[in-house]
Amino acid sequence: MELEVAVRTNGNVTVVDVSGEVDLYTAPRLEEALAKASGRTPPLIVVNLGKTTYLDSTALRVLTAVFKRVRERQGEMAIAEVQPKIAKLFTLTGLDQVLPLCPTEREALDKVHHPPAGT
Repeated sequence: MELEVAVRTNGNVTVVDVSGEVDLYTAPRLEEALAKASGRTPPLIVVNLGKTTYLDSTALRVLTAVFKRVRERQGEMAIAEVQPKIAKLFTLTGLDQVLPLCPTEREALDKVHHPPAGT
């Protein structure tokens, strides 16, 4: 399945909707969209993976790198609607302990607006 990346706003949060497969060849498109989304000050980003069917290590690297840049700029990022087989990748790599994963987009929006204290 071809990768589709759509960017929209929800208030002051940039929502990046990802549909299809993110791999070595398509990850640069995701990276480009996330780079644009992180340009706001502070960057508030929700990545919606509800229609994502596949992620590889390249996609995980992109998400982790953008998360780090967002946090360095005092922003917040959360990942929403992760499908069970993709959630397993986050768990196996330990990234579920680093990247905020939320079952719904609404919860992800709340998380970027109200991060836990001390983050």
